[in-house]
Amino acid sequence: MPKLLIKFEAAFIKEVKLDKTSFTVGRKPDNDIPLDNAAVSGHHCKFYESGGTWFVEDLNSTNGTFVNNRKVLKAGLKSGDSVTLIKYTLVFMDEAAAAPAEVPLPQQKEKTPKGALEVLENPSDDRKEFELTALSTYIGKSSQASIPYKSGGLFGGGPELAAVITMRPEGYYLNPIKEGYAKYNGNPLNEKVALKDDDTIEVGTTRFRFFLRK
Repeated sequence: MPKLLIKFEAAFIKEVKLDKTSFTVGRKPDNDIPLDNAAVSGHHCKFYESGGTWFVEDLNSTNGTFVNNRKVLKAGLKSGDSVTLIKYTLVFMDEAAAAPAEVPLPQQKEKTPKGALEVLENPSDDRKEFELTALSTYIGKSSQASIPYKSGGLFGGGPELAAVITMRPEGYYLNPIKEGYAKYNGNPLNEKVALKDDDTIEVGTTRFRFFLRK
């Protein structure tokens, strides 16, 4: 089922399952997703499903609606897209989109290598490897995250959900949830990237290596 991961600045607030065909977002309490902030318009935008695709549409808001940092009036959404309303970020996730449209016959089906993460530095616990068997595997601190990381600094700050690895028929992808917090091969992660053997992922002070089991 599609869902929205709602964040305020770096803080993860909640997850909203899109179990209806339309959701309104805004400051007023009659919205399906109310956001209590003066800079958010009363009825700021809406999410709706049409023809199998989810869209976001701006409702003549004062400060605009942005998809992946681009101002839009209306836009179709893909899994991992970020919708920004002032200081709020709503990350659209659709695990169903990662499922193959057709299942090949058993004799035609090729064995897809399974992905995994190896912990290279600063593990959060005593686990050294993590299997990537789910359609979406979260890296973070919250209970939704399957892969924990260790934060830096005196107070151990860091986002509850930093990134998500999605599994698709053609391979694995790394998607930012907190843009720029995680690093991919040493560079800040600001958009979805395809993972390859021996790519490195840094979240906080924890460093991982992505690899495919042969």
